[in-house]
Amino acid sequence: MRVSTNWLNEWVDHGLETQALADRLTMAGLEVDAIEGAAEDFSGVVVGEVISVEPHPNADKLNLCQVSDGNDTVPVVCGAPNVFKGMRAPFARVGAVLPGDFKIKKAKLRGEASQGMLCSAKELGLSEDAAGLMQLAGDAPVGTDLRDYLGLDDQIIEIDLTPNRGDCLGMIGVAREVGALTGKSVCRPPVGEVSQGGSEEIPVSVEDPADCPSYAGRVITGIDTRAESPVWLTERLRRAGLRPISPVVDVTNYVMLELGQPMHGFRLDAIQGGVTVRRGRQDEKITLLDEREVALDEDILVIADERGPIAMAGVMGGLGTAVEPDTEAVFLESACFSPTVIAGRARRFGLHTDASHRFERGVDPALQQRALDRATALIQSIAGGEAGPVTLAGSQPAEAAPIRLRRERLHAVLGFELEADQVTDMLQRLGLEVRADEAGWEAVPPSFRFDLAIEEDLIEEVVRIHGYDRVPVESLPSDVRPGEMPESRLALDQLRSLLVERGYQEAITYSFVPAETDRILSGGTEGQKLANPISQDLETMRTTLWSGLVGALRHNANRQQSRIRLFESGLRFILQGSDIKQEPWVAGVAWGSAEPEQWDGRKRPLDFFDVKGDVEALLTAGGPRGLTFQADSHPALHPGQCARILVESEDGGWIGRIHPQVADQLDIPAGCYLFEIPLSVAARGRLPAYRPVSRFPSVRRDLAFIVDESVPAAELVCAAREAAGEVLAEVRVFDVYQGKGVDSGRKSIALGLILQGSSRTLTDDDSDRVVQQVRELLETRLGATVRDQ
Repeated sequence: MRVSTNWLNEWVDHGLETQALADRLTMAGLEVDAIEGAAEDFSGVVVGEVISVEPHPNADKLNLCQVSDGNDTVPVVCGAPNVFKGMRAPFARVGAVLPGDFKIKKAKLRGEASQGMLCSAKELGLSEDAAGLMQLAGDAPVGTDLRDYLGLDDQIIEIDLTPNRGDCLGMIGVAREVGALTGKSVCRPPVGEVSQGGSEEIPVSVEDPADCPSYAGRVITGIDTRAESPVWLTERLRRAGLRPISPVVDVTNYVMLELGQPMHGFRLDAIQGGVTVRRGRQDEKITLLDEREVALDEDILVIADERGPIAMAGVMGGLGTAVEPDTEAVFLESACFSPTVIAGRARRFGLHTDASHRFERGVDPALQQRALDRATALIQSIAGGEAGPVTLAGSQPAEAAPIRLRRERLHAVLGFELEADQVTDMLQRLGLEVRADEAGWEAVPPSFRFDLAIEEDLIEEVVRIHGYDRVPVESLPSDVRPGEMPESRLALDQLRSLLVERGYQEAITYSFVPAETDRILSGGTEGQKLANPISQDLETMRTTLWSGLVGALRHNANRQQSRIRLFESGLRFILQGSDIKQEPWVAGVAWGSAEPEQWDGRKRPLDFFDVKGDVEALLTAGGPRGLTFQADSHPALHPGQCARILVESEDGGWIGRIHPQVADQLDIPAGCYLFEIPLSVAARGRLPAYRPVSRFPSVRRDLAFIVDESVPAAELVCAAREAAGEVLAEVRVFDVYQGKGVDSGRKSIALGLILQGSSRTLTDDDSDRVVQQVRELLETRLGATVRDQ
């Protein structure tokens, strides 16, 4: 919500500087995101009057104008097509400085002198309209500084409202908040006098009052199609971020900004018969104002005439009944729709309108006729017309139930005492009807505070108005004890730091992801669908962290990043019947060259073993552990370059290269590598323990075994450790060979056994015995044979 401080000051004389006002609003729960000026900087621009207009003798598209600036009349060459004698428009005198540090000087254009410039709104930075001069009111005082005349030294406060404060999506709501915070009275602008000379009306009906509690409509005929919205109105729309269109549309937008009531105008001659608020029907379609055709169903609330839908209720009107520049008669709509039937409907069609934003949060159910009268009076003051009677449908809003606030409960929650009169005054300033007694207060909220329903709501309102910054700071007694942190467990920050040291950057992605991406990467696992996703691409809770990381990889690769290392720690969400299991995991993605570009010019592409080294470093950060990378298959990973990680025989996740088909489906580089590890496994460490260093010499024996090419080297290493026992200090794989001298389908793996005793020097017999044990176990378990040469 963009709030003009000048406009706000007309409602409530709060007496605060802009920054102080923003601070008070933020502390009251209406968070201020930004404060900005209402216009760009410029100077030397006044209200000018065009005294005469003559064609330029040397240019067909230019005119020679005589312009009065209130003191002098000077010649000006102007190319605007809408300039006319008597027009009042912004005039930049010689010496004026326009936005962009553009200085106005005396000049000659096609041989004619020009001493100043008549300006368009775009040249002043007020809008994108550059079709012609910015026309001011006919009674604008000539010579007055334009900034003073239009109030351009105004400040705009941008407020980020929480979803429960739909009452503040209008100037009246913000003014009520400011009045309650400062103790100042709020002055409502008058509705204006409605000239009800017409008799034409359209019957309205509501099929289900639960969908539309209140609906009001009125016909206005005889509208002057030549009328234009006054500058004061278009300026207020501009400062709120809306573009002026035509008097009827501008007025409905203005009333929405002023009172928080969205309205819509239908072209009267396009409506057939009466108007009904009902649910859509299968096979019904409507073309919206943005020229998109959408299919409707029973989940969509519509406004319909005898022929079919003419608007999507609370979202957008239909193109077939749109108000056009030559429209002389309109049917104005002012309604209250239930938030439950509007919420999510706009996003379902990729829309987000000012109306849907308000109706999703709730609109005052008692406001419709007042807003209709206000809009009618404004239209008549700008474009004339005769107003017909108001037609109403729906049900009368039910009176709000009283809410009980106990004195003891208020004190218990706040932790400090407030005087009873203070509490009564604060609730009354918020518009509640309050009755106090010895035990507390009974308050009836006004119709516009539909978010107040329980005792805790009133407690929140009291502390908001009192001021969170005025709550006394006290140390409260507590028996909370810190949770136990095993000494062997690694902190997540340690794991993050380790990956950063190895060249990775941390990514934080959404927990909700595209459903198809997640299904592909998880191997068909179905994730939890969101009931109200923020977009069509973020509709499912992730079942793998890869879903977000591959999107980040694609984003960076598409922006010319040639070497990418990303990791993320977070939850994945697994459906288990009616429950959702939330599991913390650590995952990473890597692509590009193995090393950053350097002076020697050598480049080596990343391979499986580079990423495997990163994973090993991560899993051994807490001390040495038994790691096994077991060849396996995963639907998202490349066959032959995919492994299941086992940590001391426990499942430790996956590592591998992306499957080429998956890479093509997701539009990511085919040479990227992924890993994903449960945080419970990655964070587990081992307490350091002293082990004396042997004083005795070591012995090395090298053995080469021929095994089936499907047997991984890790299995030979594990079997060798098991067979050799405690005297095996280390085992090294120092050669792998396939080729001449080795049968097809077989391979040679050479192991270096480092043997060392802890209490004595090993003899040759001791070493031979260990070697024999290793040979026998490998032959029995893995079918290995010793290679002679």
